[in-house]
Amino acid sequence: MIEDSLPARIDDWDINITSSGKYLSINFKELWSYRDLLMMFVKKDIVTVYKQTILGPVWFVLQPIMTTLMFTVVFGNFAKIGTDGVPNILFYLGGLTLWNYFSETLNITSKTFSDNASIFGKVYFPRLVLPLAKVISGLIKFLIQFALFLIVWLYYLVVKKSVFPNFDILLIPLLLLIMALLALGFGLIITSLTTKYRDLTFLISFGVQLWMYATPIIYPLSGIGSHRKIWLLLNPLTSIIESFKYAFFGRGGELSLPWLAYSTVFAVILLCFGILVFNKVERKFIDTV
Repeated sequence: MIEDSLPARIDDWDINITSSGKYLSINFKELWSYRDLLMMFVKKDIVTVYKQTILGPVWFVLQPIMTTLMFTVVFGNFAKIGTDGVPNILFYLGGLTLWNYFSETLNITSKTFSDNASIFGKVYFPRLVLPLAKVISGLIKFLIQFALFLIVWLYYLVVKKSVFPNFDILLIPLLLLIMALLALGFGLIITSLTTKYRDLTFLISFGVQLWMYATPIIYPLSGIGSHRKIWLLLNPLTSIIESFKYAFFGRGGELSLPWLAYSTVFAVILLCFGILVFNKVERKFIDTV
């Protein structure tokens, strides 16, 4: 009989999607079950950005090269800003490699709700999949630019012998993790706020540009007076950039474990707050976006 083949209860074949009731929670099991969707979004981010351009992925390399050359001419030759004995090109390229990963990831994740409102309104999947995809795709772009940095770095290490790396290079994965957490945390908070305050969309790009000048990208921290240095160190990105430079150059940067610990704690607290706000907003954002 046909009726006998039907499920005894609707619950046997229906999937009920309900809120967990907890704002500060991540369903890792659910995220793992949607890992194929996550990787699809990552692939989309990498492939579609320069799909219709002539040079394609080459832009991943050209952008830091052109920016480094501009910084070398403007800040190195004209402004005469010192780099603590590190070759100008290498000094700027190292800072930009890390900064580009942070800024691009922050800019993209901060538009999660506004750019994907149509998808969120039609299909269910863990909303954290999209910002996580941006973090991972940004990491792939970073690795491409990091390979360029390593080529230039090896030239100055082997041929010029003008840099003196140390075992602190082993901290690089930690530095990347902290930077990823910072970008994701800030991005989650900003995208949640933009569902109600659209003005933030116009301010974020400008604010990130100003933030770069408050981070020792184009100047060494050692060149800053002690009374101003403390304010720069409160910027959680400062200790990351400085540690990166010290690890690869042996100078031009400073490794301070207490300030690195500060950045780590800052990133963890920020991410927790970002998840809390994101989970709260996602439940009703479709009515306001």
